[in-house]
Amino acid sequence: MLLFVSVLTFAQTKKLDKIIKRDYQIIEGTIVKMSDKTVEYSLPGETLQISLDVSQIARIDFASGRSQTFDISENNNSQPSSNQNIAVAELKPNTIAVLPIPYLNSDNQQSSEDMAKFAQNDLYNKLLDKSSNIFPLTVQDLRTTNSLLHKAGIDHTNIDETPIQDLEKILGVDNIVAAKVSYTMNSGTTSTTYNSGNAKVSDNDKKIKTNDTSTTTASTQVYYYYTVYFDMYKNATKIYSQTRKPFLAVKDSWMESISYLLKRSPIYVKK
Repeated sequence: MLLFVSVLTFAQTKKLDKIIKRDYQIIEGTIVKMSDKTVEYSLPGETLQISLDVSQIARIDFASGRSQTFDISENNNSQPSSNQNIAVAELKPNTIAVLPIPYLNSDNQQSSEDMAKFAQNDLYNKLLDKSSNIFPLTVQDLRTTNSLLHKAGIDHTNIDETPIQDLEKILGVDNIVAAKVSYTMNSGTTSTTYNSGNAKVSDNDKKIKTNDTSTTTASTQVYYYYTVYFDMYKNATKIYSQTRKPFLAVKDSWMESISYLLKRSPIYVKK
């Protein structure tokens, strides 16, 4: 019996591998086999092995604590580029471009175009404000970046599908910063009751009478749980990749994470 309980407890507490897909879906299970093209895994409590193409995977966090990042450009080295006829802009050395930032609700897989532009603009302004900290890099004007991407048919919905080397050619830069914001929402209701009463004495029986009234108010608080993905590339090589979850579950807490990750990136030098 003790052995059975020990085995059951071990099974319940066993750490699982975590697959983070490019569409921000997270799969927890056990990695069984990996190759250059596929990853095979099984879900908790199942023996069936499921195959997943590596082109759909952004990162795997193994139960051992090791992480492996999958760069989609690496998977396309032996294949023709999906944009064989891309317009190549004149290269501006030591220039960094900010890509549109996908802003995705993980619950319904809906992406917001307005928030993707807002997040891109927020990161762009942060880089401009810290221009002395990222010298000798120059930030490409946001209108230029978005105009070139628009001509190439690229926006926040398909930015992850375009190899970095193609993006650098399209934008004419040798540095790129790419971020993603994924979130889920939850709500909670709190109630507060206020009591009030007036007491008076009856002349006949000397008894105290009270008239009590109570008022209850309810308020609903919406909580936002973010995951921010932050990558930097130089000459098509990934030089920095981090993920951060904000401490506070408030609407704009993702902005703090962007600042935090930027200040710890290799292009940022403290003054």
